[in-house]
Amino acid sequence: MPFTDTEARIYWKLEGEDARPALVLLNSIGSDMDLWAPALAQLRLHFRLLRIDTRGHGASDAPAGDYSLPMLAGDVLAAMDAAGIDTAAIAGVSLGGMIAMQMALDAPDRVTGIGLVCTSATMDPEAWATRIAKVRGEGMASIAELAMGRFLSPAFAAERPEVAATILRGLLAMPADGYAGCSAAIRDMAIQPRLNTIACPALVVTGTLDSSTPYNGHGEHLVAGIAGAEHVWLDCAHLAPLDAPAPLAEALIRQFA
Repeated sequence: MPFTDTEARIYWKLEGEDARPALVLLNSIGSDMDLWAPALAQLRLHFRLLRIDTRGHGASDAPAGDYSLPMLAGDVLAAMDAAGIDTAAIAGVSLGGMIAMQMALDAPDRVTGIGLVCTSATMDPEAWATRIAKVRGEGMASIAELAMGRFLSPAFAAERPEVAATILRGLLAMPADGYAGCSAAIRDMAIQPRLNTIACPALVVTGTLDSSTPYNGHGEHLVAGIAGAEHVWLDCAHLAPLDAPAPLAEALIRQFA
């Protein structure tokens, strides 16, 4: 299994043809790289794909303490180095989109574009502080119902109970330190005032059923703040790669292939 070491081991997986443009895929908080699985067959036809388990998630290490977006962005850059990728487009869901924006700010020479999927540059710090305290005090089960209610629409969960059960099982199994550490990165992010300095092409994807990062209050700020940003609506809730894999892949291919 390919790992790279920063001060934590980060798990990554490289797929597709070397001649294709590189696309890095980042997961949301509370999931892992398999979030992107339904879209992979379509994306592999057009990209060399690097998937990464964000620090605290999947097979990557979950050290105790608060994480930061610059730290998580550094993990992705280290994985790109280990995979032999100099530049890439970065597509991320929720937390993954926040990391993509941080990378565009911190390492613009490495980022050819950003796909911002059901994400935001501004969240309620008090709400995330409360969630951190709950997870650290009571464990992952204490926030599972809240998270699942935002991940998937009720209709999708009813139609695809096996997918909902898989996501819930992964959420409950992840280390509380990892979830809390990444929650601190969301709580403390400082992207919003710097959006107008992002110079690479950007695609903003909003789910029509996304109650966590809807267009009003979230996507609209990305579209307004990033010069030339394109916007796409998808008929889905927060975890777009599960809910709308084909139209999401099509949007990424149009933008970055």
